[in-house]
Amino acid sequence: MVIFFGTIVSAFYRSENAVEAHHHHHPQPYPFEYFVRDHHSEQHRHETGNGHRAVVGSYGFTDARGIARQVNYVADHAGFRAQVNTNEPGTANQNPAAVHVISHQPHAPRVVEPVHVRPIEVVAVPAVHGQLMSF
Repeated sequence: MVIFFGTIVSAFYRSENAVEAHHHHHPQPYPFEYFVRDHHSEQHRHETGNGHRAVVGSYGFTDARGIARQVNYVADHAGFRAQVNTNEPGTANQNPAAVHVISHQPHAPRVVEPVHVRPIEVVAVPAVHGQLMSF
């Protein structure tokens, strides 16, 4: 008990009397990039920051089937904005939020199959106070 109490007092004393070295890191300009290619795909990313809270970059991939996506983006005082160029199946030209999607996939109208509804039979089962009765 004495050792435990002494440890707490010692830790409290050090935290109250310690001089904290406060390091303020200023934003620095930076470049960043990578490129990876294997037998099935390639992926890449390139980004630069100006040290004043603005970033410009791009990333993308191409798979073995030739499906590709390229995203170009800017993030700064005005927010995040991106442009997506793709030939992915099921995509269409659209602009949700601050993203511009530019699809090179031919537009195919959706075919909706009719749903045939079959009535179901409802059978009443007698119950007494939440217990099923057996016959």
